Amino acid sequence: MQYVYILESLTEAGRFYVGVTADLKARLKTHNDRKVSHTSKFAPWRIKTYVAFSDEAQASKFERYLKTASGRAFAKKRL
Repeated sequence: MQYVYILESLTEAGRFYVGVTADLKARLKTHNDRKVSHTSKFAPWRIKTYVAFSDEAQASKFERYLKTASGRAFAKKRL
């Protein structure tokens, strides 16, 4: 199972991060332990939402979509 997730920073309002992982709890811990350079300065994080996929390719495509302008608009409105 692959999870596409959206994290929300607890220290900076409106700061979000989109990623994909097979282990959601472990990945959140990695972000909050400041082991990811892109997210370390905005930790701690909480999971805003996630979507589970059985197909890794579909999860990757959805993650890439959420990182586009239309994907961000979709996430803001629907997720």
